[in-house]
Amino acid sequence: MPDVYLDNNATTRVSAGVLEAMRPFLSEAFGNASSIHAMGQKARHAVESAREAVASLVGAGTEAIAFTGSGTESDRLAIAGLLAASPEKRRIVTTAVEHSAVLDYCRRLDATGYSVVRVGVNSDGVLDLDRLADALSTETALVSLMLANNETGVIFPVREVAELARARGIPVHVDAVQGPGRLPMDVKALAADLVSLSAHKIHGPKGAGALWIRPGTRFVCPFSGARAARDIRQGTENVPAIVGFGAAARAAGEALAEMPRIAALRDRLEETILGADGRATIAGAGAKRIANTSTICFGGLEAEAILIGLSERGVYVSSGSACSSGSIEPSHVLQAMGLPSELTRGAIRFSLSRDTTEDEVATAIECVKDVVGRLRAFAC
Repeated sequence: MPDVYLDNNATTRVSAGVLEAMRPFLSEAFGNASSIHAMGQKARHAVESAREAVASLVGAGTEAIAFTGSGTESDRLAIAGLLAASPEKRRIVTTAVEHSAVLDYCRRLDATGYSVVRVGVNSDGVLDLDRLADALSTETALVSLMLANNETGVIFPVREVAELARARGIPVHVDAVQGPGRLPMDVKALAADLVSLSAHKIHGPKGAGALWIRPGTRFVCPFSGARAARDIRQGTENVPAIVGFGAAARAAGEALAEMPRIAALRDRLEETILGADGRATIAGAGAKRIANTSTICFGGLEAEAILIGLSERGVYVSSGSACSSGSIEPSHVLQAMGLPSELTRGAIRFSLSRDTTEDEVATAIECVKDVVGRLRAFAC
């Protein structure tokens, strides 16, 4: 039985086109992009071409794109840069269901004297806009929230949040790592001030991220003191990874046409599994979600046992975000949604990609039915 990979919110396969675009810069065109000789200038041209591609993906200008080493670095750089620009403000507003890149950093800031407000969500994972509005004050340095939740796929009302914050003069950072290739991306439509991106979520290489900073935003890089996006990153650029990011960005825009097909596959997966297991439920089923993501809670079972059973059959999924996969603790996202532990302990995330096929979904369904059925029988 061929392997079935349904953990694309953790990372995606590097596409053949991306690999081919990167290959020359790992071999003969290995020059430093800061060198003035011809080989260095070839690398520089490739970096700037990639910057144009990433900017185009999100409807931005190239001058506003800074390359980073990951989505996590982009998230933390955005928050740190906004805080450095307004040192007199000590309040941060975020949500209770953010990725650990944001929540863990905010936890450390909380311990150093900042006041961090974590706005809750309802049982479908939908953000409470009224509570968020109430949390905004003259002391608020920034709002940081995600575009789409990495565990449930629930889409956040970023533009509405940005409008609430802008009316009070508060900048907004958006972790949009799960957005490109799955949602139309336009930073002007989002109305945010900073947007974080990552290459390896869109069939690009690991080790490449980007941060878009709206021109005119008050921002100070905490490491270099730079205020403009192009001046933020210091040191030798990872040219192959950046080139790969550019190639992935060009393909991600075209991949949007695949999302209706992926949504249909996701719906088939959910409907068939729920029909086969009366104790299963979908987290965030009543909310608007990105097309590729489904977290199914198998009431009364343990996620670890399901994961092991599926992995033995060549089906690769997750119990939540990959950054928490080493822990057997229930998902903080599902806990924030108020789901009972009987459901959260058996939560499995399925995340498809534009490469996912009907046969792969059919195989995954049969393997889930087999594993869950055996575990149910054993439990009895």
